[in-house]
Amino acid sequence: MKEQESKIMLREPTNKDLSEIYYWKYEEEKQEAKKWNGPYIEEPHLTKDEFHQSFQNINKGEVPSLLVVKVDGEFMGTLNSYWVDKNTDWLEIGIVIYNPEFWNGGYGTKAFRMWVDYLFNHTSLHRLGISTWSGNDRMMQVARKVGMVEEARIREARIVDGQRYDAIKMGILRNEWENQ
Repeated sequence: MKEQESKIMLREPTNKDLSEIYYWKYEEEKQEAKKWNGPYIEEPHLTKDEFHQSFQNINKGEVPSLLVVKVDGEFMGTLNSYWVDKNTDWLEIGIVIYNPEFWNGGYGTKAFRMWVDYLFNHTSLHRLGISTWSGNDRMMQVARKVGMVEEARIREARIVDGQRYDAIKMGILRNEWENQ
């Protein structure tokens, strides 16, 4: 199935979605997404109840902090956001494609573009950014495709599988998005 023929939907997570995210984060056998999504950050293992409770207050602010991405009704992954500095309208965003069936097909780029467009269309945000590591070529490529530029490279600040990588910051300003 080609990405252009598929319907991508972004929405706030239901309890069923949270159970699906839990499966991909903790129970799925291969755990491929963890090799790319901040593998340098140690994440504590949560029980299913703890995981569900940790999402009780999500999406209570002006900007959703977590959205689920579905492709033709099938779970693909999540989009997220967090404030770096609310006073200057500086929001960082990300995408995690848990289901490897949707890797390398353009789904992530389209979903991420939808997320960026939604945020600039429905808020007064001045800038959006991402943080990643130099080993995550796919994330940097997706960010470039939506108009983000590399703004900072902190050399050898991340360790993944015993190897040092650069920490990468990329971003886009509202006026750059408007001029695309």
